[in-house]
Amino acid sequence: MDKIIKAERLILRQFRDTDCDFRQNICFHKDENCASKRKDTYVYAALSEDQLKSSADHILETERLFLRELNNDDFDALYRVFADKDSMRHYPYTFDEERVRKWIETNIERYRVFGFGLWAVCLKETGEMIGDCGLTMQNINGFIRPEIGYHIRSDKQRCGYAKEAASAVRDWAFSHTTFKIVYSYMRAENIPSVKTAESIGMYLVNKYADDEGIEISVYAIEKMKNEQIQ
Repeated sequence: MDKIIKAERLILRQFRDTDCDFRQNICFHKDENCASKRKDTYVYAALSEDQLKSSADHILETERLFLRELNNDDFDALYRVFADKDSMRHYPYTFDEERVRKWIETNIERYRVFGFGLWAVCLKETGEMIGDCGLTMQNINGFIRPEIGYHIRSDKQRCGYAKEAASAVRDWAFSHTTFKIVYSYMRAENIPSVKTAESIGMYLVNKYADDEGIEISVYAIEKMKNEQIQ
């Protein structure tokens, strides 16, 4: 959580140095052609009015799922995901109640600032929330990258829900933002997350050791490649 906040503060500081209103829904991407090659240089593009209206309730729908914004009423459902040792076996710790509430607050702030974040993953048939999935800005080996993340409750894993949600988020990112490439990163030992990344067309682009010496795998897919496989 601390690393997420630090990464996003870098982005907010960039906004404060521009004339754009960072309180509006903004999407942006790393300007790889910038002559300065600074890590905090971005170009940005606001979501259209129609796109903002469409995101008011269900952000995305798939065959079996719908994704919507998290809210404080999701605490109990989200706690079942993040307090579960099996679901969080590849995290350094499980979440207590305070961390879960902070998780919800952070994503509500992401919606306000960026126009996206981690969204509640719900079953269409019952409306039950079974996890979260979405797009966030992450510090990946020193660079701020758009990252697709996903967390599915342990009893709903191995049903293809993570792939289904992540695929929809991938397509949403390429159709609603200016990002030309999106990423997913995880501990190299987290085979289920690796398989999910690969299942949505991502490929391994980097490996590095984090501050604790843990090997991290970085996967990515380009917009052009995604269009070719559709």
